[in-house]
Amino acid sequence: MNHWLVKSEPSVYSWDQLVKDKVVCWEGVRNYAARNNLRAMKKGDPVFFYHSNEGLSVVGIAKVKKEAYKDPTSGDDWSAVDLEPVKALQNPVSLALIKSDKELQHIALIRLSRLSVMPVSKSEFDRIIEWSKKKSVRPFATM
Repeated sequence: MNHWLVKSEPSVYSWDQLVKDKVVCWEGVRNYAARNNLRAMKKGDPVFFYHSNEGLSVVGIAKVKKEAYKDPTSGDDWSAVDLEPVKALQNPVSLALIKSDKELQHIALIRLSRLSVMPVSKSEFDRIIEWSKKKSVRPFATM
């Protein structure tokens, strides 16, 4: 099983909207590395949902409901997957907190900050879950 992170601006498509929709076609990705990550996703893989630009925090966990298929919004060689929400994190885990954690220094969210779909290692995934369970965790201002 692989672990992933997808980004979305909450004003465009938020975690709350995913929960309301129950399933979403994750389409519109127009970056080759992100497309390849979509194609590598397998049914049941866990996916962090990250609010970008506004909020800058991991806010929930989704899972891959349907593996990669032709992106319905494109006539070209692009892919989409279906995602469904699993649960909101107890506390959002901010980008500032992730950047400050020595155990997360190699996470793609920091190294490949412009990529919208990225892999997350099992240890990185577990570390973010661990942070989300701490009551004192609040989204910090960006660094």
